Amino acid sequence: MLRVEAVIFASAEPVTRETLARVVGRDCSIDLLIDDLREELRSRPYELVSVAGGWQHRTRSRYADAIRASSASTRGGAAPLSEFEAMVLMAVGYFQPVTRGELSKIFGKEVSRDTIGALRSAGFLASGPRSPTPGAPYTYVTTKHFLSSFGMETLRDLPDLERLEDAGLLSRQALEESATAAPESDVLEE
Repeated sequence: MLRVEAVIFASAEPVTRETLARVVGRDCSIDLLIDDLREELRSRPYELVSVAGGWQHRTRSRYADAIRASSASTRGGAAPLSEFEAMVLMAVGYFQPVTRGELSKIFGKEVSRDTIGALRSAGFLASGPRSPTPGAPYTYVTTKHFLSSFGMETLRDLPDLERLEDAGLLSRQALEESATAAPESDVLEE
């Protein structure tokens, strides 16, 4: 159990089941070890969470104010994003694989290459398959770093899309319309 905890503690990224099996052997029950570790950490200011296909130590949210007040540098976490970058990232999460042109239709304004580049540089986006639309524009998908940074195991952990649509934050209809009528700007994209 202590070897598993040491590996997870030392890693900046979530540690996968396969990695832990190499540490303790394939005959060992990883799930039971994780359960024992979670119980052991119950009274500690940090916990063991399942994110992005692995496990990672995370500070419990009730200690966030203390950590901020300390001004101590922390590892990991989400890079600071503008409100528009965060919205673009959220749209990619829901509609991936999605082209830049489709994103522009969703928001009703141009999503620049700089915005996509910033999200790629932060490690949140990667290139997806080429779109089957004329010109075969690039598509974008989220990464494991995206999942880890926002504390999600899978994309199924994203908030309910219908509630976001009801709040007027996203429009599934705009994306569906863009898929049926590819604009000329998509043809020459990147």
